[in-house]
Amino acid sequence: MKKKITGLFWLILLIAFDQITKILAKTKLEGTEGFDVIKGVFQFHYHENRGMAFGMLQDKIWLFVLFTIVILIGIVFVYIKLPETKKYQPIHWILIFLGAGALGNCIDRVFRNYVVDFLYFELIDFPIFNVADSYVTVSCFILVLLFLFYYKDEDLDFLSRKKKQAN
Repeated sequence: MKKKITGLFWLILLIAFDQITKILAKTKLEGTEGFDVIKGVFQFHYHENRGMAFGMLQDKIWLFVLFTIVILIGIVFVYIKLPETKKYQPIHWILIFLGAGALGNCIDRVFRNYVVDFLYFELIDFPIFNVADSYVTVSCFILVLLFLFYYKDEDLDFLSRKKKQAN
């Protein structure tokens, strides 16, 4: 139970970091040409995203909120059922980061009607993103790697409704 409380602390801290960076981006970057961190490569550039990844589904805020709620219910379900052993520690952290990313962007959608984006890789003209997006993208990438190379099917039996029958 102590690890679950610690997870909640980290979730709140990560959301706070995301929101603080967005507030700073809005106050310091809105209405400017942006700020070069590495000229021609990476910059802070303010953008209001009213959709999702790559600007899809513009102005469908309540669809995103509903989707976020469903995702968060799944995250909480897995997090609660997840054994508190060292083997599953990576999944604990991934779920915390996924939840923080989902909640960080959901907060923006509910209170601003758009998501504040401000990180821009100019060199490859990658879509502008934010800290919450980074939480979700990196977590999903690591989760895929873990499922491909670390966890086996039986390692996820704790999620199954079926109880193992004793032989």
